[in-house]
Amino acid sequence: MKLFFRVLGQGEPIIILHGLFGSSDNWLTQAKILGGHYKVYSVDLRNHGQSPHSDEFDYLSMVQDLNEFINTNQIQNPVIIGHSMGGKAAMNFALANPDKLSKLIVVDIAPKSYDLEHYAIAEGLKAIPVDRIASRNEADEILAKHVPEQDVRQFLLKNLQRKSSGGFSWKINLPVIGRKLSNVGLDLHFTGTFSKPTLFIRGSRSKYISDGDWKRIKEIFPMAQMQSMDTGHWVQAEKPQEFADQIIHWLGSSN
Repeated sequence: MKLFFRVLGQGEPIIILHGLFGSSDNWLTQAKILGGHYKVYSVDLRNHGQSPHSDEFDYLSMVQDLNEFINTNQIQNPVIIGHSMGGKAAMNFALANPDKLSKLIVVDIAPKSYDLEHYAIAEGLKAIPVDRIASRNEADEILAKHVPEQDVRQFLLKNLQRKSSGGFSWKINLPVIGRKLSNVGLDLHFTGTFSKPTLFIRGSRSKYISDGDWKRIKEIFPMAQMQSMDTGHWVQAEKPQEFADQIIHWLGSSN
């Protein structure tokens, strides 16, 4: 699958993989900061953003897409950064293709299975009659019955696009994502270890990475280091400058 992507900057390549219901648009601020030091590729994963839609939606497909993306664009030894679902895709890719990346950065997700809390979000999005609403405010009022957090709703509603004929449509492939949402919570598909520099960044107010996860992280990623930031799950969005600064410092010190 030919993924949509954006490029900023010059130098050592970095590939950014967004999380569920996200897109490369959500990483523009962080990519601009990192682009002052590196060549940054921000990718839309399948069924998200401007990338193609498909009935296949799982980590094996995402790994294949990323492999094709790297080969097609002739990217040599990139640093791969992934948040949440993108972090799980990045971990799977690193285990399947350890020679195709130089370093791995995983943001607020651990190598384990999760009981997702995203089903309410999916139901809320499905409840919005996108072809009949007149404004984003109308969509927000409907979504608020399912998702009380305003900042989360604002993030989710970035997936709406206005149609020239009236109404809106979804950028994401909501039917397939909704049907295959359980795939996002699965444990890693690939076994083995990734023995290159690896950084896990977690939000101290997030429950996605616990202290108890560290043992398995070190078993799979023996060179892993952990850093915490005073954020929730959306680490890079809550403190974009601090997040980018941590990455730049770690990349400089891990050579």
